Amino acid sequence: MIKRNTSLFLLPLSTKQIPFTVPPHGTPQVSRRSSRSLGEEHPAGYGSEPSSPALKRPSVEIPGAYELGAIDPSLYKIVDEDEDYDMSDDHIGRLWFTVEYERETEKLLVTLIKAKNLPSRTMSSSNGCDPFVRIYLMPDERRYLQSKLRKKTCNPKFEESYIFQVSHKSFDDRILKFTMFDVDRHRRHNVIGHALFPLKEYDCENNERMVIWRDLEKEVSESTSDKGEIFIALSYNSHLERLTTAIFEARDLKKTDGNTNVGMDSYVKVCLLIQNKIVKSKKTAIVKRTIDPNFSESFTFKLSSSSLDTASISVSTMQHFTGAKDKMIGRVVLGSFMFARGRELEHWNEMLSSQRDQISYWHSLT
Repeated sequence: MIKRNTSLFLLPLSTKQIPFTVPPHGTPQVSRRSSRSLGEEHPAGYGSEPSSPALKRPSVEIPGAYELGAIDPSLYKIVDEDEDYDMSDDHIGRLWFTVEYERETEKLLVTLIKAKNLPSRTMSSSNGCDPFVRIYLMPDERRYLQSKLRKKTCNPKFEESYIFQVSHKSFDDRILKFTMFDVDRHRRHNVIGHALFPLKEYDCENNERMVIWRDLEKEVSESTSDKGEIFIALSYNSHLERLTTAIFEARDLKKTDGNTNVGMDSYVKVCLLIQNKIVKSKKTAIVKRTIDPNFSESFTFKLSSSSLDTASISVSTMQHFTGAKDKMIGRVVLGSFMFARGRELEHWNEMLSSQRDQISYWHSLT
């Protein structure tokens, strides 16, 4: 959902401080001012060094996209004028950014400026947040660009610019999606919220830079499930070739028999599939008489690195009946682009880009 209280500013051409840079022919490269390859910056490590070549994931690199140097500080003169604003009780932060399109070279410049009023993880600290941003060019959710990690601040300044290659023909059909993460002390990546900007709201004919803000929105506002939700964690250890799936809890499960008078008995079945064929299946214990069960179980599967692109995890929530056949309430499939989309694909890709870290997401049952 796009909030209507979005502030837009157009800067005249004379104020432009960031020239478009046409990359050399061949494979797109990162600007020399920033030597990080796209998709290599992993905030979970809390370091500035890129990941090792063995951990590079081509699926998160965007052809024709690369990072620029520092942004023009004069942008803050405009942004600061809109800094004071009223917040609702459920406010989770605001993000400022700019977009600019050069039709001649079909390059879209996106500049992350800053965010304000992000939630703090602890009540005792007003800066209990270590945020970073991922930028997707929808409808492609397989690949993203990623900002650097900002430590101990609920009001981060990013000052980072990126260029996407976007054809004029497809421009109005694309949507920029910004996802704000917080990295906790256990190095888990927790989603704070999202902001969307449809490119059709920008006039790509005039080559002007537009300064925009968006209020972050929670994931639950984008999709809901009438079957319930389940909280899952994934981690992968390439050295041990081991995939771990943790099933923590579920909530608001819908009974398959329609009886709402009593709670239900439920369990979760976790299957590892290779090319859509089940190779291993495991189950949690049955949790009785509740629609909000707490399972707190984890399962490990042997999975080689060469099989990652053809592997998927099916998580099925089952209602248990005594003396009758169990019925499936709903399920979630996590995996590569061959098997998953949207949030499920994002979860899988984040697991691969943050190996050995436990990546946790809520998922809607379908």
